[in-house]
Amino acid sequence: MVRIIAVSLLFIPGILAAYGIKLMRDTLFNEFNPIFFHAGIQFFVGALLLVGGIGFIGGFLVHRDRKKNLVQKRHKRTD
Repeated sequence: MVRIIAVSLLFIPGILAAYGIKLMRDTLFNEFNPIFFHAGIQFFVGALLLVGGIGFIGGFLVHRDRKKNLVQKRHKRTD
């Protein structure tokens, strides 16, 4: 059950990151979404979704690896 929750936690940001790539690609090929009223805003929102999705997945993986003590010595926290 825990693994299903973990996969779903990674699936949603992955979909958001993929949609961000789609928004940026559509902006470059002049296909505008009617929600956005300017091409720059559409590209910016797409970039935010992409960086946020990848950042969440990366943070999740680093947190999990630190918890299981799988990271190298230089990446460990020294609180």
